[in-house]
Amino acid sequence: MKIFDPHIHMTSRTTADYSAMSEAGIIAIVEPAFWLGQPRTNAGTFIDYFNSLLGWERFRASQFGIRHFCTIALNPKEANSPKLADEVIDLLPRYLQKEGVVAVGEIGYDDQTAAEEKYFACQLEIALEFDLPVLVHTPHRDKKNGTVRSIDLIRDVGFPETRVLIDHNTEETLPLVLDTGCWAGHSIYPNTKMSEARMAALVKQYGSDRIIINSAADWGISDPLKVPKTVATMRAVSIPEEDIKKIVWDNPTSFFSQSGNLDLQDIKQRPSINQTQFYEGSSVLRGGQTPLAET
Repeated sequence: MKIFDPHIHMTSRTTADYSAMSEAGIIAIVEPAFWLGQPRTNAGTFIDYFNSLLGWERFRASQFGIRHFCTIALNPKEANSPKLADEVIDLLPRYLQKEGVVAVGEIGYDDQTAAEEKYFACQLEIALEFDLPVLVHTPHRDKKNGTVRSIDLIRDVGFPETRVLIDHNTEETLPLVLDTGCWAGHSIYPNTKMSEARMAALVKQYGSDRIIINSAADWGISDPLKVPKTVATMRAVSIPEEDIKKIVWDNPTSFFSQSGNLDLQDIKQRPSINQTQFYEGSSVLRGGQTPLAET
């Protein structure tokens, strides 16, 4: 089965992860712009980061037969530094029309501050201007209230709900999202967020319409193979194969194709691997390793 992981932070992962993901059937991913773990101190660091999402990471994924897309935004946690946030907002138009950008994201709430709400609304407006869907982060703390506030703000701005993916849902928030026109994302994670078994139970209860799953793997304790592992769990509890395919392929490709930057026909084929290639003088291999080049 072809698998799409629509939320994974590969900047924080290794080439061994890419190799394992490819072997597990993952042939396409979306990497959302993310908080690095410590505060950035100037807008130039965002320029380098956004460029890496559009350049090096896109190349690195291709070396393992994986198509790499990304979303670009000011992360909610970083919205609480207003001077820096304003500079980053001014940068966004430079990147949102680039090849491979399939949404504005992650945007939303972290601590649910006034500054976060300001830049959340601002980036919804920017997404409208650039005709892009949005990826919305729901907060780790007080998630239900943050989800309700997110939906209210989306409606206040007048953003089309069918072009919104609200992520990191739980049993508490999924019914709220499904009562809207938004898509519902779920991050399958070790120890926290959502487990494979809990996700399978939700699919049994709610079905597969507008349901999306991802690994959200990053620099923390996480697992880039959580989507294929969830596929195995869903099969083990007799969820129909057509529902599984819908969740791990049809739904994410349908959602992100609304950007106009994801070709539904082109993405069906895994890209050929050619590890003899270089990106600005860099290879994914080191001395003595034999490159794989498919013919």
